[in-house]
Amino acid sequence: MIASTFAAFLLQEADLPAAPAALPAAAAHSGALAEMIHNSGPTALTVLLILLIASVFSWSIMITKWTAFRAAQSKSAGFIRAFRRSGRLSEVASVADQFRPSPLVAIFHEIHDEYQRQCGGRGMPPNPQALERAAQTASSESLTHMESRITWLATIAQSATYVGLFGTVMGIVDAFHGLGTAGAATLRAVAPGISEALITTAAGLVVAVPALVGYNQLTARLRDFAARMDDFGRELLNAIENAALVQPAAAAAPPPPVQPLPPTFEDTRRRTF
Repeated sequence: MIASTFAAFLLQEADLPAAPAALPAAAAHSGALAEMIHNSGPTALTVLLILLIASVFSWSIMITKWTAFRAAQSKSAGFIRAFRRSGRLSEVASVADQFRPSPLVAIFHEIHDEYQRQCGGRGMPPNPQALERAAQTASSESLTHMESRITWLATIAQSATYVGLFGTVMGIVDAFHGLGTAGAATLRAVAPGISEALITTAAGLVVAVPALVGYNQLTARLRDFAARMDDFGRELLNAIENAALVQPAAAAAPPPPVQPLPPTFEDTRRRTF
């Protein structure tokens, strides 16, 4: 009680409010950051503008690809269920377009069209290797379409840090040049210029790290899609071969033996004569 009364007395004597409302640390930091950006030179501002454009571009790629990959994964799961429930390729072909965002649909159409060209969709295909090549071609085309613009993320992740470092180096050069011109070798004179120069390095890291993480995650998803497409291609080829082997076997099965009629009296007499 005595200590609190003494503290209140000191605050009144110093003409200070009893409960000072200090600015939040985050607000103060953001204000200082905005001031340093405002006081940056043309080189630093140009670097920051380039990094801002790269950040917007990389985030647009990541959001677009994540949305497309999620839709493709959902449609692929539905297409696999429809394929395994169906007993005929014609039934799958009639509903395949409903799952069009899935890359498995393109593989199915390529194999199915090649199978139709070879034997009309019935029996054993005379050239099974052509079906495998059709599956590989469709898988490669689907992967090429899905990985479009993803390499830009790797480019941004590798170059953003160097662009930010370039802005920092140029800012430090300008700070020391101004220090030499002014002739005041004090920390107060050189610190603002160096702090403003270091903003570009921090901005480069802010742009590069999300781009690198997004590139690694999307590349992992692409590998998963490639494995699923290869597995589906092999499963479809096995289904075609199994169906082709069952059909000729059923067609070439010998008819059941005909039971002989019971002998008549005349036949028995002939045989015993």
